[in-house]
Amino acid sequence: MAKRLLEFRDATALVGIGYTPFSKDSGVSTLTLACRAVMSALDDAGLTPDDVDGIATHRVGDSAAPSLVGPALGIHAPTWHLDQFGGGSVSHAIVGQAALAVAAGIADVVVCYRAINARSEFRMGTAPNPSPETQYLAPYGYGAPVQQFAMYARTHMLKYGTKAEDFGRVAIRQRAYAASNPRALMREPITMDDYLASRPIAEPLRLLDCCLETDGACAVVVTTAERARDLRRPPVLVSGAAWGGGDSFLAPGEPTVTAAAALAPRLYGMAGVGPTDIDVAELYDCFTYSVIVQLEDYGFCAKGEGGPFAASGEGPPVNTHGGFLSEGYVHGLNHVAEAVSQLRGDAGERQVAGAEVALSTAQPGHILPATSALILRRG
Repeated sequence: MAKRLLEFRDATALVGIGYTPFSKDSGVSTLTLACRAVMSALDDAGLTPDDVDGIATHRVGDSAAPSLVGPALGIHAPTWHLDQFGGGSVSHAIVGQAALAVAAGIADVVVCYRAINARSEFRMGTAPNPSPETQYLAPYGYGAPVQQFAMYARTHMLKYGTKAEDFGRVAIRQRAYAASNPRALMREPITMDDYLASRPIAEPLRLLDCCLETDGACAVVVTTAERARDLRRPPVLVSGAAWGGGDSFLAPGEPTVTAAAALAPRLYGMAGVGPTDIDVAELYDCFTYSVIVQLEDYGFCAKGEGGPFAASGEGPPVNTHGGFLSEGYVHGLNHVAEAVSQLRGDAGERQVAGAEVALSTAQPGHILPATSALILRRG
């Protein structure tokens, strides 16, 4: 096993990233969004659809399937494709699986994308094909992600003394990053007074604790590290990629520990690094609380210390694009793209000086019993 992990480490690279504009009403289909993001990522890499032989996406309800995106772009006979059901928990798994396919020689160039009209079309919690547990929650009006995460946030507050101001500091700091990100939907700075005055959505979570509902798409391109050296952009190597399961939120267990706690050692071991080696972290921020619990479960601080740790600003810079709270919610993949931009050194005013190693994570496994993450390294 160790030998195979070493063979995978740094064997593949992310060589292109692409976005559509983020908005509250795209005015186009998810298929159109997907095609635009994929073409943007290919152009960034200096490639064309003729170079692509693999396509991957993930979905919940709404979807632009690879079987539609491929033909629309003239990719008629891919050797590998993935259309994975699952929310933000599997957002990084599709990139990891693409890297695995490339490392195994099954595909040479894979585009991974997520297209979503999450504001104008299928808002979160209203899309068709809900998860099986919905039938048990719906009779109690307990179905929206914010309601579910609110329960975990309150538990963390009661058990460890985490304060609303700790959540607020996450929102404030990420908005400050978004102020220098031209893609961000929300760029106006906010204060603690603004945060505390924002209306409650599901106590203890306020409006400014919640990610944006966004129409948009994002894509990344994966190929071999060898081929990456000849392409347009500096390569970003995939040093570690891990995905796997945990307990469902309906199952008994410690509610302040996510599936990320079990996944993190495997991910770090695969990449040959630890928390102190991470220069920039893009942590799945569907809600401010998810940042706090991941700071703990990925080993940046001890369990229960995430609130004060986040408020202190210690550790690596987190969500340097503004995250889902301020840039836009594209179901996970814009975190990967931001990590790539940071490691290439082309993030502009929000660039983290000397960034060499990045952690990018999926939903940590509080709702769906799974999570995934990547460790990327400057090539």
